[in-house]
Amino acid sequence: MRLRPAPDLHCVASRASGCGGRRCYHSALARSALRPPSRRRLRPRSRCLFARSDVRLSRLKLAGFKTFVDPTTVLAPGQLVGVVGPNGCGKSNIIDAVRWVLGETRASALRGASMQDVIFNGSTTRKPVSRASVELVFDNVDGKAAGQWSQYAEISVKRVLDRSGNSSYYINNVLVRRKDVVDLFLGTGLGPRAYAIIEQGMISRIIEARPEEIRGFLEEAAGVTKYRERRRETEGRLADARDNLLRLDDITMEMGERIEHLQTQAQVAERYRTLNAEHVLKQQLLWLLKRNEAHAEVERSGVALNRASAQMEADSARLATLADVIEAARETHLKASDAVHVAQNDLYGASAEVSRLESESRHLLENRQRLAARIEQLGGELAHWQRRHDTLIDEHTRWVALREAADLRHAQAEARHESAADTVPEAESQFRSADATAAAARRELAQTEQQLRVEDARCVSARRALDAIAQRRARLQTEAGAIAAPQTEAIRTQEMQCAAAEEALFALETESAALQADVPALQAEFKAATADEREAQRQLTDTRARRDALVQVQKRVERQGELGAWLGQRGLDGVPPLWKSLRVDAGWESAVEAVLRERLAALPEGAGTDPAALLTAPPPATLALWRAVDAAPRDDAAPDGAVPLSRHVKAEPAVAGALDAWLAGVFAVDDLAAWVERRDRLGAGVSLINAAGQRLSRDGFIHYVGDARTHGVIERAREIASLDALLDTLADAQAA
Repeated sequence: MRLRPAPDLHCVASRASGCGGRRCYHSALARSALRPPSRRRLRPRSRCLFARSDVRLSRLKLAGFKTFVDPTTVLAPGQLVGVVGPNGCGKSNIIDAVRWVLGETRASALRGASMQDVIFNGSTTRKPVSRASVELVFDNVDGKAAGQWSQYAEISVKRVLDRSGNSSYYINNVLVRRKDVVDLFLGTGLGPRAYAIIEQGMISRIIEARPEEIRGFLEEAAGVTKYRERRRETEGRLADARDNLLRLDDITMEMGERIEHLQTQAQVAERYRTLNAEHVLKQQLLWLLKRNEAHAEVERSGVALNRASAQMEADSARLATLADVIEAARETHLKASDAVHVAQNDLYGASAEVSRLESESRHLLENRQRLAARIEQLGGELAHWQRRHDTLIDEHTRWVALREAADLRHAQAEARHESAADTVPEAESQFRSADATAAAARRELAQTEQQLRVEDARCVSARRALDAIAQRRARLQTEAGAIAAPQTEAIRTQEMQCAAAEEALFALETESAALQADVPALQAEFKAATADEREAQRQLTDTRARRDALVQVQKRVERQGELGAWLGQRGLDGVPPLWKSLRVDAGWESAVEAVLRERLAALPEGAGTDPAALLTAPPPATLALWRAVDAAPRDDAAPDGAVPLSRHVKAEPAVAGALDAWLAGVFAVDDLAAWVERRDRLGAGVSLINAAGQRLSRDGFIHYVGDARTHGVIERAREIASLDALLDTLADAQAA
């Protein structure tokens, strides 16, 4: 069988040499490569198919490449160019440079051990250079180059390599990829491993090539290679696009689930904002009402104070006027009495002295009787004032007790204030009760002030009576000078009784003044006690609101969405989950949640939660079950400074066995970062966890983010218990 050459077979070297289609050595050599050994030699065609070349090599620029240390330009002015010289002058380096700039990456193809060997390494007279560059310049005057470079009259392909191993490709001084350079010459037969560059042994390899290798040469000569390469790239892109579409489906499904969770959270947040806005509005209205009441009370108190001040000033002025009038009348009376006495002495003389003395004696006896009656009356008043004094002392004692009780409530309120959390007040009935208590206290204080004013009036009346008695006593002492000696002792006794009554009255006035001085302090203490009581009531209301909010969150967690409805249909909605049987040390809740995860909401195995039944009729959501088993002994040695996580958890006896099995091999540490470099010391199945739930083992690391369904249930349960205890304490203190 005779093998005919392909009609479009190119000259294997015409791309580089530009043979121009004449009968040449390259064309004959290419055809001889396809002739069977037993057949006669085929005569080469009269034209080289490479004469239809799109572009022609015009010059070659080398710098630092192998022996071409200085910038060197090799021109190709004609269609056939030969390089002649002795061995070792660098003839082969020129074709190596062409192969290298076209993207050759094999150092062996360039007759070197590594790619850095193409850089001039220096000699005895020349220093080594830091980089090598080769540039091929093609003539594209006809604009027949493929692709976007057809618009350029000259196309420059350049490659630069430095000693750091960085290789850069340029087309017309534009940084491109190696693939862009290869694509530029696809289908032309010119490339780092194409047939256009013939070296020693290549003809034999073509003759001995397998059919698929010969097919590659023929496709390259026919220009099919670039389409095959584009097809391969397109198929790769389609495969990548198919993978990306599958990934997009997964991302879409995941984002849908996240959107559902976010919508639920958005509804909760919207309800929180609504309730918070209502709370702020009601709080502002409440404080506005209190402020208006306080302003009205201040205005009323100011009006009453101004009235009392004006009345007191008017009374003081009247008192001063009356004192002046009395003093003037007393002086007038004394002068008139002196004149009368002188006139009587002159008129009646000694004869009237006896009659006057008898009359004065009778008058003195009558005055004595009146004084005795007055003394008895003063004795009664003294007893009344003594009783009033005792009553005021009792009132003072009661107010002191009230102040001590208020101090005690104030201290208790401060203690409760330090421990109570900030929550929303909602107790109008307690506020009305406290307001009624304060109103009763104000009424009682007003009654006390009224009684004090009555006692002041009585003191003023008694003082006036004592002044009148003193005046009469002075007058009687003057007139009693002529009374016989036996009556002087009785008068002295009456004077002593009057003095004692005055002293008692003075003591009562002093005590009354002291009590009046204590009234403002007691009023201030009463107001402080009322404020403390209101603050305590507010703290009680805030604590209750905080506790109710946490209870609502826990109930919403217990409902568990679709799983809650499924449990309700089977009568299992009243079965307590696992987390209600756990008591976790403060600060380690996240660590326990990170290990147990969905098992926190596990239910005990029973009639309605039989695993065999669940296998055939699975629930609509994740459901975990626990079974009461005996705790199995384990000999896991705790790492240095670590303790088993189970020590931070207390559980009911029925759950202890399953809980120990779930927490086995997990040890709690305070500083997890210190174990990152020592993780190889951990045994198989042993892991370390910190309080935040981050988990480290010898084969990996897990960063925990709380599940929205069960996150925080343990911490909220403990906070609810502490708030219940605080509410009991506040209620007991309020009752006291």
